Amino acid sequence: MQELNYEANPIVLNQKDDVISFKCELQENLQKAMKEFVEEHPNWDQYRILQAAIAGFLMQKGFQNRDLTRLYIGNMFSMNFRD
Repeated sequence: MQELNYEANPIVLNQKDDVISFKCELQENLQKAMKEFVEEHPNWDQYRILQAAIAGFLMQKGFQNRDLTRLYIGNMFSMNFRD
């Protein structure tokens, strides 16, 4: 199976974003599902999926933050919010 690309995606990031890179191990089934999703939805990539998933999880758990909300909505609806 092809490994995921860990390079930053300039489309997702803007000049004001601080980027923290990390590696994590994913279960093979999760990696395979994410790879298939990206292949079927070319406007998504692994970075957008993970950002939307983490932001969505934090919002569901009650974390309230304007920047987090912008990130989540921006990833889900392909929007780029500028201050």
